[in-house]
Amino acid sequence: MRILILSNKLPYPPKDGGAIATLGLAEGLADAGAEVTLLAINTKKHYFPVEEIPVGLTEKVRFLAVSKDTSPRPIHAVINLLFSRRPYISERFKCKAFTVQLTSLLQQEDFDIVQLEGPYLEHLVPLISKYSEARISLRAHNIEHEIWARRAGNTRNPAAGFYFRLLARRIRRLEQEMALESDLVVAISERDRERLEKFNPDAKTITVPAGIDLSKYEPVQPGGDPWPCFIGALDWAPNEEGLRWFINRVMPILREVQPGILVHVAGRNAPAELVSLLRSIPGIQYHGEVDDALAFMRSASILVVPLLTGSGIRIKILEGMACGMSVITSPVGCEGIDAEDGRHLLIADSPEEFARNIQHTMTDPALRERLGRESRRLVKEKFDTFTVASGLLGFYK
Repeated sequence: MRILILSNKLPYPPKDGGAIATLGLAEGLADAGAEVTLLAINTKKHYFPVEEIPVGLTEKVRFLAVSKDTSPRPIHAVINLLFSRRPYISERFKCKAFTVQLTSLLQQEDFDIVQLEGPYLEHLVPLISKYSEARISLRAHNIEHEIWARRAGNTRNPAAGFYFRLLARRIRRLEQEMALESDLVVAISERDRERLEKFNPDAKTITVPAGIDLSKYEPVQPGGDPWPCFIGALDWAPNEEGLRWFINRVMPILREVQPGILVHVAGRNAPAELVSLLRSIPGIQYHGEVDDALAFMRSASILVVPLLTGSGIRIKILEGMACGMSVITSPVGCEGIDAEDGRHLLIADSPEEFARNIQHTMTDPALRERLGRESRRLVKEKFDTFTVASGLLGFYK
C-alpha cells in the first residue's frame, strides 16, 4: 500500500509532541509494510536539511520538503481578523511551492491514501481530489479548537479572551469542513474520536494513539536523588501557560513543604520575559534547550506536566512513562491516555495537591518504583508503535 503523508512541518528532529507523533507513525507504517512518502513544509521555525536526516530513517520513509517562512506577521494577522472567516494559523501554511510540488507528485505517482496531519492543510483537499483517486485521511493529533476555547476560559485578559474565542470558533469550523471532506478520520484518542464523529457521522473512523518505540527509551535507574523536572516547547502556548501556573501557584507551596526543593526546567524558544522569570524564582533551575531530552528527563526521574489547556494525547507524558518516570500531571494532561491515578501516574487538580504529590513522590522510593514499573508496562501494552501502525494499515486496507 502506498501512503502519502502531508505535514505542515518537517517532523525531524522529533523534539516536540507533534513531530514525534508524525514521525513515529510514518516509521511504524513503513515497518508494517507500507510504502511511505512524507511531504512537509520545512518552516523557518523548525527548519532542518532533509539531506541530513539519518539514513536509517530515509531507507524507511521518503522525505520531501518545501521551505517556507510561516512566522506570524502582525499586518497579515490584522487583515485576517477583520476580513476572513478562516483562522490565521491555517492561512500561514498556504504555500505555492508546496502546492506545485504536491501537484507534480500526484500527477506522476499513484497513492492509495493521502494522510493529512491535522486540519491546517485543508485547502489542499480539492487539489488532491482533482489529481488523485486516493482516499483522503484526516489524522487529527487533537481537537484544535478545544485548546483555544480552554485558553479563553483561563485568561483574565478580556481582549485575549475575545480573540481566543473567535479563533476557537474559526478552527472548529475548519475542523468540521476537514472532517466532512475526508473519507477516513484517524483520531488519537477515543474522546477525540467521539467529537470528530459529530462533525461527520458518515466518515469511517478509527482511534490510533501516538506510538512509542519502547526500545528507544532506557528506563530510569533506581537510587540517586529524585528531583522533579519540566520539559516542553515553550513557544507552545499551553506549555507556557501551565509552567507559569506552576511557578505562581505550586512553587510557593512546594518551597514550604519541601525546603531546598530544586525543580529543573528545560524547553526551547522560551520568550525572553519567561526566561528572566524562571531565572529569578528560588527553587527553579532553568536549562534552556537541552541536547538530549530523554537524558535530561531520566536524570530527574520525576516529570511534572501542569497543563491547563490541551487536547489529544500529551506525547511528553508517554515518553516519561516509557522511561519509567513518576509522572505528576493535571486532569487535562492525562486525557486520552487511559491511565489510572495512583497506579500509572499521579493526577493533581489543585496547586496544593500538585505540591503534595511531588513531595510524596520525592520521599517515597517504593512509590516511584511502582509508578515507573506500571507506567512503562502501560506504554508497552497500549502504545507500541508497530502495533498501533499495523492497526491503522489494516484499517486503510
